Amino acid sequence: MTATTLTGPPSPPDSAADGTGTPDRSSRRRAKASGGSLGRYLLVRLLLIIPTVFILVTTVFVLMRATGDPITAALGGRLPADQLAERVHAAGYDRPIIVQYFDYLGSLLRGDFGTTLSDHRPVTEVLTTFGAATLELAVYSLIVAFIVGIPLGLAAAYFRDRLPDAVLRVFAIACYATPVFFAGLLLKLVFAVNLGWLPVAGRASTSAEIEMQKLDNPTGFYLIDAIRTGDGSVVADVLEHAVLPALALGLLTAGVFLRLVRTNVIGTLQTDYVEAARSRGVREPRLLRKHAYRPALIPIITVIGLQIALMLGGAVLTETTFEWKGLGFQLAHYLQARDFVAVQGIVVLLAVIVAVTNFIVDVIAALIDPRVRY
Repeated sequence: MTATTLTGPPSPPDSAADGTGTPDRSSRRRAKASGGSLGRYLLVRLLLIIPTVFILVTTVFVLMRATGDPITAALGGRLPADQLAERVHAAGYDRPIIVQYFDYLGSLLRGDFGTTLSDHRPVTEVLTTFGAATLELAVYSLIVAFIVGIPLGLAAAYFRDRLPDAVLRVFAIACYATPVFFAGLLLKLVFAVNLGWLPVAGRASTSAEIEMQKLDNPTGFYLIDAIRTGDGSVVADVLEHAVLPALALGLLTAGVFLRLVRTNVIGTLQTDYVEAARSRGVREPRLLRKHAYRPALIPIITVIGLQIALMLGGAVLTETTFEWKGLGFQLAHYLQARDFVAVQGIVVLLAVIVAVTNFIVDVIAALIDPRVRY
């Protein structure tokens, strides 16, 4: 939109110059340029996924090979030297490292992540079997982070520099600084052992899992499968098992959201347009709700991708603490078994999830706030 001045001839209108409602050339050019800018931005962000995943895959491969070949690491000391050498040769781990690397890249492009050394399962089967559990836990945790972090951040901004604000800031620091496994143990001790309100571990009780296994083509997402059974007790059982793991992992991110919302709301409340509304007699709660809330959400959207990466990292400890059988739980199991093939496949998948999530977040942020495109 072109700006008008107080002096001089009026600038031509952006559209409907002839009274017909048809945009003029300058309006069409600006619309085309804006769309092109967004398209270029999204294309660049999409193309950046390729080098990001490539670097992560290369890093994981090098780190896994730094301690030797996977078969020797997993079976060394359990087999005679001749049998161990035979297995290493059969798997091709005695070839030059650069040959193994390009062979591994070729397998990934074909969707072949290899076969686990400890239980001889295709890694893709492990990923599809346990991936749903990790994604489900991440969604639960993100919901907890939003429910806890955003309202408390608004409250901290409203009571800025007063006692409630100080208490909430200490709470945010405690949430972020407390190790996930320690928070999980405390939650289990209080709500499962002492009070007996919630289950200690697992994704569902045995009876609920049996009901869900009767379904045709179960999805692996327990809440979806529980709803499909049509049994309210199964749904309640699944949700009860999800409360403590979601709290342990979600509070970690809630602390980040709380401080981020507080900082941005305080900054918004000091802008000129909010001061103008305040001078007209608009009360503080309305200013907070109508003028400061939405702008404070934009920075949260931009950091969700980073928080997803944090959650997936914390899922390893959370799933182990609560015996939540997802990728994190399996990753800990394969690390103990020194099954580097399985570890490599799981880490690569998590890296891809993080890269794609960051792209989706960038798209949403670009649609909400055009300033991020420039």
